[in-house]
Amino acid sequence: MSQSPMIDLQTFASLADTELGDFAPKLTSLTDGQQEAAKTLWQSPDGRLKIGVWECTPGHFTADRTAAGEYCHILSGRASVTNADGFGTREIGPGDLLVLPQGWTGEWVIHEQMRKLFVIDAAPAA
Repeated sequence: MSQSPMIDLQTFASLADTELGDFAPKLTSLTDGQQEAAKTLWQSPDGRLKIGVWECTPGHFTADRTAAGEYCHILSGRASVTNADGFGTREIGPGDLLVLPQGWTGEWVIHEQMRKLFVIDAAPAA
């Protein structure tokens, strides 16, 4: 049995203070001027699993998780997340876990600048 590469356990310490780099326009935004920044903290050798921190300014954007599912642990801020069919809005804030299964599409409305830890998991193509 082969072992996974070891990582520095401090990689995930102080996520609220992790430097993300410069903010850039949110490409799927429906709100002029909305910005985001992200930093990948760890990625599996095959690239299918990625863990990082993301932050976004207030506004409204579309999201597409057809290629990979996502687990979101909200660190700060508030948002509403709605399924693409308009049914099933969920309000999220600090401490919440949001699971977006592979195949999910919908919209986010960021009410207060949000920061989250994300885990993106792309299942192998069938």
